[in-house]
Formats: sequence, C-alpha cells, structure tokens
Amino acid sequence: MSTIHNTGAARQSVWPVRVYYEDTDAGGVVYYANYLRFCERARTERLRALGVDQPQLLAEQNIVFVVSRVEADYLKGAELDDALSVISTVISIGAATLRFQQRVMRGEERLFEGLFTIACVDWKRRRAVRIPDALRSIFESDA
Repeated sequence: MSTIHNTGAARQSVWPVRVYYEDTDAGGVVYYANYLRFCERARTERLRALGVDQPQLLAEQNIVFVVSRVEADYLKGAELDDALSVISTVISIGAATLRFQQRVMRGEERLFEGLFTIACVDWKRRRAVRIPDALRSIFESDA
C-alpha cells in the first residue's frame, strides 16, 4: 500500500505511483488522461492523510469536492513499470475553492504539471459553497 508523506515544504505532499500495463497506450507510454487519474488519487490520499473523510462529509454535511478547472502540461511520457511521484502543493485557499499545483516526476525528471481548482460543492443544490471553518482550519494548518 502506498503512503503519503509531507515533504517539509508548506502544504506539499508526495504520493508514489507505479505505471502498470493498463496505464499505457498503444505506443507503450502512459495515456494522457491517466496523469489526471494519478493526480486525483494523490489529492484524495492527501485529504485522507489530513483526516478528511469524504463519504462522511457527503453524508453529514452534503459536501463534496469537485474539480472545476484543470490546466495541464504534458512534458514527457512515462513508461511501463516506471516508479513515479505525484507532488501536490496547495497554492491557494479561497472561500469555496482549493487550488493545487501537481507534478508527476520520474526521479528528478518532470513529466507532467497541472493546476487544479477544486470547488467545495453542496451536492443537493449542485452549487459551490464556502469551505466549512473546520475544514478550512485543517487545510490552513497543513504546513
């Protein structure tokens, strides 16, 4: 099982991922959409490591976090069996959003970089809402 750990930099974490055959395309490199999956998993594990229980948030507060914007740069291709790291950094916390910079690295080599805006959404009303104070405190203290 992979574990997430803080790197010592403010609001930054690293999540390891291995490239499996199912992650690659016909050319033998990671299919472009899978970088987004790697980043999604890293953000989810980041929340879990902070003690944020997403199913509980939905059940008790009717809140979910959804991707509202992505800017992605595909720099180099990863290949089968590569050991990668997804480096996630919270770069801003807004009233209803978190913004992450995420990089997929193979050692010191940067393969992918993305900026992800994550919105806090009232699931029943399907609209953005303020991040609850208790969650905001968790995100702001994650240094």
